[in-house]
Amino acid sequence: MTKPKTKQSELQKYIRLFLEYLEVERGRSARTIRNYDFYLQRFADWAKHPVPAKIDQELIRKYRLYLNRSVEGRDEVNLKKSTQNYHLIALRSFLKFLAKRDVKTMLPDKIELAKTGTRKIEFLEEEELRRMINATKDAKGLIGKRDRAVLEMLFSTGLRVSELSELRIKDVNLKRVEFTVKGKGSKHRVVFMSESAISAVKNYIDSRMDASPYLFVGHDRAKNHRDLLPLSPRSIQRIVERYATEAGITKKITPHTLRHTFATDLLRNGADIRSVQAMLGHESITTTQIYTHVTDRELKNVHKKFHGKR
Repeated sequence: MTKPKTKQSELQKYIRLFLEYLEVERGRSARTIRNYDFYLQRFADWAKHPVPAKIDQELIRKYRLYLNRSVEGRDEVNLKKSTQNYHLIALRSFLKFLAKRDVKTMLPDKIELAKTGTRKIEFLEEEELRRMINATKDAKGLIGKRDRAVLEMLFSTGLRVSELSELRIKDVNLKRVEFTVKGKGSKHRVVFMSESAISAVKNYIDSRMDASPYLFVGHDRAKNHRDLLPLSPRSIQRIVERYATEAGITKKITPHTLRHTFATDLLRNGADIRSVQAMLGHESITTTQIYTHVTDRELKNVHKKFHGKR
């Protein structure tokens, strides 16, 4: 017996059109579209699918209370303010989309984001990073070479874990020490490799006997060369966590910590923030400015040089 189709609400139809707009006209990634879909479906279900004209400030106020009081977070009782803001950003973008199409609804600018505290950036000191990379020597053969290349690449290029996972061998030009990567929003940027990263990647590639086009693959999970799959972001995270533990580092270390370490290293050594923004692929300089507080070492030198000289 054929199951009857569920009739879509007017709001649901507009959400579908908005997600298609993000995909086709804005070129957003599949992951971004999934996130927007999740946030908007949560709102639609909570609000019982109102028509766009019924979305007003009072409804949004109640929805914010719901997010703040009733929705469980991943690591704590309530959603973090930043996560609540992701919901509001998605809703604001959706309302902006409706306004462009002359659909009567609430003005998107009337939704204000919640204030969040200063974000703490976790990064590795030089000695900690060296211990992590040296820990790969204890891994056997090809796995050790691969893992060393993974760590060197994350630190040398500042790549996001998803970008590293998707890299193919043909993408990386070891002779030019630079290559182009497609990041968030399908935007391309140039990344650069250090000599130690080039050496580690070359050593790993030269030791491989498979024909996989991907730069980093799961040798330890495949039964034969034909079954080789690219390392997933989760697999790369496990590699990073493993060597952080073996290096005796007690703070939580993720692939993004190495991206933070990359940015911190550049700023500490005198790079200007606009250049760091370009290398990280940040659309807004505001995003990059979260790293400026880690250069407080210079403030300490200023204090020591100029304070108390009576």
